[in-house]
Amino acid sequence: MEFTTTPKIITGKGCLKELGKYVPDTLTRMLVVSGKSAVRNGSVDTIREVLKEKGIETVSYSDITGEPTLEMVENGLKVYKEEQCDGLIGIGGGSPMDAMKAIAMRSVYTEELSYWMGKPIDRELPFMVCIPTTAGTGSEVTKVTIITDTVNDVKMLLSGPSLLPDVAIADPELTYNLPMKATIASGLDALTHATEAYTSRKAQPVTDVLCLAAIKKIFVNLPKIVRGEGGEEERAEMLYAAMIAGMGFANSSVTLIHGMSRPIGALFHVEHGISNAMLLKVGLGYARDGAVSRFADMAREIGAAGAQDNDETAADAYLKAVGDLCDLCGVTTLEEYGLDREQFFALIPKMAKDAVISGSPANTRRETNEEILEDLYRKLWD
Repeated sequence: MEFTTTPKIITGKGCLKELGKYVPDTLTRMLVVSGKSAVRNGSVDTIREVLKEKGIETVSYSDITGEPTLEMVENGLKVYKEEQCDGLIGIGGGSPMDAMKAIAMRSVYTEELSYWMGKPIDRELPFMVCIPTTAGTGSEVTKVTIITDTVNDVKMLLSGPSLLPDVAIADPELTYNLPMKATIASGLDALTHATEAYTSRKAQPVTDVLCLAAIKKIFVNLPKIVRGEGGEEERAEMLYAAMIAGMGFANSSVTLIHGMSRPIGALFHVEHGISNAMLLKVGLGYARDGAVSRFADMAREIGAAGAQDNDETAADAYLKAVGDLCDLCGVTTLEEYGLDREQFFALIPKMAKDAVISGSPANTRRETNEEILEDLYRKLWD
């Protein structure tokens, strides 16, 4: 079994200021891809100052608003080429980091991104750095990027070894002031990554260790933050949990929840972490019967079950623990979020088809097909 991750991962409070040590002297101008918040909070300025000391100029592209679209990628590519950049930095949540990867890809690949769905991205790309400011996506250690095709209402999953960044800078200071809504969405996204990767058909010994560690960190630290009891230490632990969960699913893949989540995001513009959270109870409830012992493992890891409990009981305990965490976090239903039931039901066949095409549901240790996923979509309204 093969395990890959970002070659250089820099961690620790304040490590953003060490960025210059890990960028090659041969680079002259780097495109910094971000949202507006990274500009407002001074992070982009810090990057510019650190790299300027090394003689490297930076150009800011901060038009990533929400989850990245083809248009955002093409606009960023235009800036990259016009400014004659030779490296890229993505700073923010998963959206800026994913957009950065796609821009890097388009600087080398002449074909439209949609052409590469299901095909390996393996050509050499420009030097890439990922700097997460949320504790959720794990994009800094994954070989995937998710880009929305707004014309066809599809979230495209592009994957390949070249999409692994060269350097990841995981500075917990960048997450200290993350709003609660984003904290919850990203934290439950990380929990979904770890849970799905641990129960995936592609799970392997290394990812098992990482996923169980991530799950434990999330159950210990996210509730403290939500209750207002968490501080810098808990924020740092969540950042590292998200990162190791990212390492897990980057190698053993996600399953039906992510497969079902992407169409909801593409069609109804629900944030990725929130749509995952909405699916947790129904999705894990279905997956449980195909991976009872693995659900039991996760329950025992977080202390929701003990050695005296049989696997069936322990597996149910994990589902309850996830449900309780979702309740604590105030996860809304589709109706509470504002989705129209009639419109949602009309689009269920398309969502189920798109989910199956993505390939993720097939990694579930239980049969998945369009009919089964259609039924699960309907259960979200029960």
